[in-house]
Amino acid sequence: MRLEKKNVLVFGSGISGIGACRLLEENGADVILYDGNEALDQKQIKERIGSQSKAEILLGELEDAVMEQLDLCVISPGVPTDLPVVNRIREKNIPIWSEIELAYQTGKGDVLAITGTNGKTTTTALLGEIMKAWKGDNVYVVGNIGIPYTSIASDTKDDSVVVAEISSFQLETIDAFRPKVSAILNITPDHLDRHHTMEAYIEAKETIAKNQQASETCVLNYEDEVLREFGETSKASILYFSSGHALDTGVYLDGNVIVYAKDGEKIEVCKTEELQILGVHNYENVMAAVAMAVSYGTPIEVIREAVKRFGGVEHRIEYVCEKQGVVYYNDSKGTNPDAAIKAICAMNRPTYLIGGGYDKNASYEEWIQSFDGKVKKLILIGQTREKIAETAKKCGFTDIIFADDLEKAVSICAELATKGEAVLLSPACASWGMFKNYEERGDKFKELVKSL
Repeated sequence: MRLEKKNVLVFGSGISGIGACRLLEENGADVILYDGNEALDQKQIKERIGSQSKAEILLGELEDAVMEQLDLCVISPGVPTDLPVVNRIREKNIPIWSEIELAYQTGKGDVLAITGTNGKTTTTALLGEIMKAWKGDNVYVVGNIGIPYTSIASDTKDDSVVVAEISSFQLETIDAFRPKVSAILNITPDHLDRHHTMEAYIEAKETIAKNQQASETCVLNYEDEVLREFGETSKASILYFSSGHALDTGVYLDGNVIVYAKDGEKIEVCKTEELQILGVHNYENVMAAVAMAVSYGTPIEVIREAVKRFGGVEHRIEYVCEKQGVVYYNDSKGTNPDAAIKAICAMNRPTYLIGGGYDKNASYEEWIQSFDGKVKKLILIGQTREKIAETAKKCGFTDIIFADDLEKAVSICAELATKGEAVLLSPACASWGMFKNYEERGDKFKELVKSL
């Protein structure tokens, strides 16, 4: 469709902002690409958008005179929605959309959308593989997984399927966004530096289903009390998955078998030993993807074969290599304590753990407590190392080493670890300050390990 909104401010000049700018111009809008950082290079930004773009680049202060012209603001997920300049836009009754909303409004096809604190990328990647096995090339896997939804919206057709990983940041500013099937995998404390309270964080996550009706499905984790409570009030049809309870209707773990139950029938999807990914948290990700796929009408045979073939995602408990009998795992995507706990639980060897990074105001007690005799030494780097060390000592864990950087941390682990043990990078923290993102951190870890 072509947008009725003609004068649009795109707030943020990163990959999401560039994608939004291009999509808006394709749909006939006049665009101002705005970034509050006046030190940025306008020429470089223009080159990234493309030589055909007529977008105006505006840096620094956003004047009221500019706001008066606007019909719409499309905000990048990295821009906090409580900034004074965003509040000024809101006070002028200018609609504020996320780039997810923009892509949804301009794109076609059905959307299968996934959010949650942990497991989003694995579940999204797996559901994408299931959909591709069923629908072929007309499937797009987008969102927080690394490909902006805006970059493919123009390519979608009425019979397209868009599998989207969606963050709480993106959900803060949706309007009409309405997935055919949505899922909330779990909710544990994260991004409180942005959302400030757990209540606000939970509300943002639950927004994924706010426009759904009984004809659409929301898949929820039965083991999460917050989500069970949400399931009682949601307008969407609810389908649960569970790692701890047998369900009359839903997808659950029965010993070592993943079962889909419906209308009194129990269908075996697969056995856990047939999967290529480790840990109960990954079995939950598989169950969520299965629940979404069956809700969308995917044949169980297609689902079964796809989940057996799935090899996991990069940077999530990723096997790197074995050196002198020591196995190295890259879990750089473990950017919060809950994700890092799942990596510890998946370990089946004595483990040297590399942790620490950017401080997102998280609490580390449960992470330390999850070590449960598995962690031989904790090697800490980054901004949070003193905070984590202090927490560890309070919890009775004292085998701690500080390292100046990731290279030194890997070197220490390689020196200390012996045959039959493991080294795990699972920081429980974001990468910012030391690396651009968790991918760069994970790639560096793999490079260091392979060069040992």
